[in-house]
Amino acid sequence: MSQILMLCGDYAEDYETMVPFQTLQAVGHTVHAVCPGKAAGDFVMTAIHDFEGQQTYSEKPGHRFTLNFSFSDVRAERYDALVIPGGRAPEYLRMNAEVIAITRHFLDAAKPVAAVCHGAQLLAATGRIRGRRLSAYPACQVEVELAGAEYASIPVDQAITDGNLVTAPAWPAHPAWLAQFLEVLGTRIAL
Repeated sequence: MSQILMLCGDYAEDYETMVPFQTLQAVGHTVHAVCPGKAAGDFVMTAIHDFEGQQTYSEKPGHRFTLNFSFSDVRAERYDALVIPGGRAPEYLRMNAEVIAITRHFLDAAKPVAAVCHGAQLLAATGRIRGRRLSAYPACQVEVELAGAEYASIPVDQAITDGNLVTAPAWPAHPAWLAQFLEVLGTRIAL
């Protein structure tokens, strides 16, 4: 099974952090959840984003998500794939040069990458998505397009795969993007 790196941060979306972390482990993958400046055993605070009829999502306190690996020990070349949860974390993680270098490694090496919701902000900051087709939370469309990528406007419960890159607009797409990501990873589940 694959070694997967998950880039986390405070106020990442709760479902977009917890669900993939647990799901990918449940099918046999090793997932290292990390955050710049934090070590294994530290936690990040998550936020629960919901769609309740307003012009954008609402935000409520989430959980303390415990990291299981130290950011300082990450060596991107040791991992097979990358997962970038959405929420508010990508907006400031993209300002970290080490995070950008790690993300570029996966894109440049054509390793499987999954990004949900605002995770596209981090992808756009790498300068490596020009010519790609991806989805994200609709508010990120401008950043995706300014980075030279085609924004795929798809329903909130759908996902899109462009080669090694799997993206989705938000957590309602978990069944779709996780299924597509498992396919890109080559994961086989026997029932």
